[in-house]
Amino acid sequence: MKKKPEPEEDDLRPEYDFNALRIVARGPGRKKPEEVTVSLAPDVAAVFPDADSVNQALRFLMRMTEKEMSRQS
Repeated sequence: MKKKPEPEEDDLRPEYDFNALRIVARGPGRKKPEEVTVSLAPDVAAVFPDADSVNQALRFLMRMTEKEMSRQS
């Protein structure tokens, strides 16, 4: 049976609190700050192959709703 390594002694001061730090993702493929992430239900996600197709469908729906609202006024 392997022995677990002894935990190393922490030499940081107790007043240092790294839990409050904000983590920033770096590198290729990271989310742009102006993007909003939305989770789709699995059945809805199965219909759309990518984010562009979802945006296209939603923009179409927005135009149709806008036209309907202007007719009612």
